[in-house]
Amino acid sequence: MEIPVTKIQEMVIKPAPVFAFLKTLPLISLSLALLYIAWLIFPAFILLSLITMLFACYRFRYIRKTLYTVEPQLIRIQRGIFFKRTDIVEMYRVKDYIITQPFILQLFQLMNLTLKTTDAENPVIWLRGIPRSDLTDVIRNHVQGARKANRIFEIS
Repeated sequence: MEIPVTKIQEMVIKPAPVFAFLKTLPLISLSLALLYIAWLIFPAFILLSLITMLFACYRFRYIRKTLYTVEPQLIRIQRGIFFKRTDIVEMYRVKDYIITQPFILQLFQLMNLTLKTTDAENPVIWLRGIPRSDLTDVIRNHVQGARKANRIFEIS
Protein backbone atom coordinates (compact mmCIF):
# COMPACT_ATOMS: atom_id res chain seq x y z
CA MET A 1 0.00 0.00 0.00
CA GLU A 2 1.42 3.36 -1.01
CA ILE A 3 1.27 6.27 1.43
CA PRO A 4 -0.33 9.39 -0.06
CA VAL A 5 2.22 12.17 -0.45
CA THR A 6 0.06 14.67 1.44
CA LYS A 7 -0.01 12.45 4.58
CA ILE A 8 3.78 12.39 5.03
CA GLN A 9 4.75 14.86 7.76
CA GLU A 10 8.45 14.19 8.23
CA MET A 11 11.01 12.05 6.40
CA VAL A 12 14.44 11.34 7.83
CA ILE A 13 16.95 10.12 5.26
CA LYS A 14 20.57 9.01 5.67
CA PRO A 15 23.20 8.25 3.05
CA ALA A 16 23.39 4.51 2.40
CA PRO A 17 26.26 2.52 3.99
CA VAL A 18 27.43 1.36 0.56
CA PHE A 19 27.68 5.02 -0.53
CA ALA A 20 29.83 5.85 2.51
CA PHE A 21 32.03 2.84 1.77
CA LEU A 22 32.45 3.87 -1.88
CA LYS A 23 33.43 7.39 -0.79
CA THR A 24 36.06 6.04 1.63
CA LEU A 25 37.38 3.33 -0.70
CA PRO A 26 40.27 5.48 -2.03
CA LEU A 27 41.50 6.09 1.54
CA ILE A 28 41.17 2.41 2.40
CA SER A 29 43.12 1.51 -0.75
CA LEU A 30 45.83 4.04 0.12
CA SER A 31 46.07 2.62 3.62
CA LEU A 32 46.50 -0.92 2.28
CA ALA A 33 49.11 0.26 -0.24
CA LEU A 34 51.07 1.97 2.55
CA LEU A 35 50.86 -1.21 4.60
CA TYR A 36 52.23 -3.20 1.68
CA ILE A 37 55.05 -0.69 1.22
CA ALA A 38 55.81 -0.97 4.94
CA TRP A 39 56.04 -4.74 4.62
CA LEU A 40 58.29 -4.58 1.56
CA ILE A 41 60.51 -1.55 2.10
CA PHE A 42 60.26 0.50 5.25
CA PRO A 43 58.38 -0.48 8.45
CA ALA A 44 57.74 3.15 9.44
CA PHE A 45 55.01 3.29 6.78
CA ILE A 46 52.84 1.26 9.16
CA LEU A 47 52.18 4.46 11.10
CA LEU A 48 51.10 6.29 7.92
CA SER A 49 48.89 3.33 7.04
CA LEU A 50 47.19 3.44 10.45
CA ILE A 51 46.64 7.20 10.27
CA THR A 52 45.12 6.86 6.80
CA MET A 53 42.85 4.02 7.97
CA LEU A 54 41.72 6.06 10.98
CA PHE A 55 40.90 8.97 8.67
CA ALA A 56 38.94 6.58 6.40
CA CYS A 57 36.96 5.31 9.40
CA TYR A 58 36.26 8.90 10.49
CA ARG A 59 35.10 9.80 6.97
CA PHE A 60 32.83 6.76 6.80
CA ARG A 61 31.26 7.65 10.16
CA TYR A 62 30.91 11.33 9.17
CA ILE A 63 28.99 10.41 6.02
CA ARG A 64 26.76 7.97 7.90
CA LYS A 65 25.99 10.52 10.65
CA THR A 66 24.55 12.96 8.09
CA LEU A 67 20.79 13.28 8.44
CA TYR A 68 18.44 14.89 5.95
CA THR A 69 15.05 15.72 7.48
CA VAL A 70 12.31 16.78 5.07
CA GLU A 71 9.33 18.42 6.76
CA PRO A 72 6.37 20.24 5.19
CA GLN A 73 7.84 23.68 5.97
CA LEU A 74 11.61 23.09 5.93
CA ILE A 75 14.57 20.90 5.10
CA ARG A 76 17.08 20.26 7.87
CA ILE A 77 20.59 18.93 7.19
CA GLN A 78 22.57 17.73 10.21
CA ARG A 79 26.17 16.64 9.89
CA GLY A 80 29.23 16.22 12.02
CA ILE A 81 30.67 13.99 14.71
CA PHE A 82 32.68 16.15 17.10
CA PHE A 83 31.38 19.48 15.83
CA LYS A 84 27.77 19.32 14.71
CA ARG A 85 26.27 21.66 12.15
CA THR A 86 22.60 21.98 11.26
CA ASP A 87 21.48 23.85 8.16
CA ILE A 88 17.80 24.71 7.82
CA VAL A 89 16.25 25.87 4.58
CA GLU A 90 12.65 26.97 4.33
CA MET A 91 10.73 24.84 1.86
CA TYR A 92 9.34 27.82 -0.07
CA ARG A 93 12.91 28.78 -1.06
CA VAL A 94 13.48 25.62 -3.14
CA LYS A 95 13.47 26.50 -6.85
CA ASP A 96 14.79 23.50 -8.78
CA TYR A 97 15.42 19.77 -8.36
CA ILE A 98 18.13 17.74 -10.06
CA ILE A 99 18.49 13.98 -9.69
CA THR A 100 21.80 12.44 -10.75
CA GLN A 101 22.62 8.76 -10.80
CA PRO A 102 26.15 7.88 -11.84
CA PHE A 103 26.53 4.28 -12.96
CA ILE A 104 27.87 3.07 -9.61
CA LEU A 105 24.87 4.56 -7.77
CA GLN A 106 22.49 2.98 -10.26
CA LEU A 107 23.92 -0.43 -9.39
CA PHE A 108 22.99 0.09 -5.74
CA GLN A 109 19.60 1.81 -6.34
CA LEU A 110 20.90 5.14 -4.97
CA MET A 111 20.68 8.73 -6.18
CA ASN A 112 22.02 12.20 -5.55
CA LEU A 113 19.41 14.92 -5.22
CA THR A 114 20.45 18.53 -5.77
CA LEU A 115 18.12 21.32 -4.69
CA LYS A 116 18.70 24.84 -5.93
CA THR A 117 17.35 27.47 -3.54
CA THR A 118 17.09 31.21 -3.12
CA ASP A 119 18.66 30.95 0.34
CA ALA A 120 21.79 33.12 0.61
CA GLU A 121 23.61 30.78 2.99
CA ASN A 122 22.68 27.55 1.17
CA PRO A 123 22.11 28.25 -2.53
CA VAL A 124 22.60 24.56 -3.34
CA ILE A 125 21.65 21.60 -1.14
CA TRP A 126 23.05 18.15 -1.93
CA LEU A 127 21.39 15.02 -0.62
CA ARG A 128 24.02 12.46 -1.61
CA GLY A 129 23.86 8.70 -1.66
CA ILE A 130 20.22 8.43 -0.65
CA PRO A 131 17.97 5.52 -1.66
CA ARG A 132 16.16 6.04 -4.95
CA SER A 133 12.59 7.12 -4.20
CA ASP A 134 9.87 9.59 -5.07
CA LEU A 135 11.41 12.16 -2.71
CA THR A 136 11.29 14.88 -5.37
CA ASP A 137 7.49 14.52 -5.58
CA VAL A 138 7.24 14.83 -1.79
CA ILE A 139 9.48 17.90 -1.77
CA ARG A 140 7.61 19.42 -4.71
CA ASN A 141 4.28 19.04 -2.88
CA HIS A 142 5.77 20.50 0.29
CA VAL A 143 7.21 23.44 -1.68
CA GLN A 144 3.84 24.18 -3.28
CA GLY A 145 2.10 23.96 0.10
CA ALA A 146 4.69 26.22 1.78
CA ARG A 147 4.45 28.80 -1.00
CA LYS A 148 0.66 28.80 -0.78
CA ALA A 149 0.75 29.08 3.04
CA ASN A 150 3.26 31.96 2.91
CA ARG A 151 1.53 33.62 -0.08
CA ILE A 152 4.63 33.53 -2.23
CA PHE A 153 4.13 33.65 -5.97
CA GLU A 154 6.75 33.29 -8.65
CA ILE A 155 6.87 36.06 -11.25
CA SER A 156 8.44 35.14 -14.57
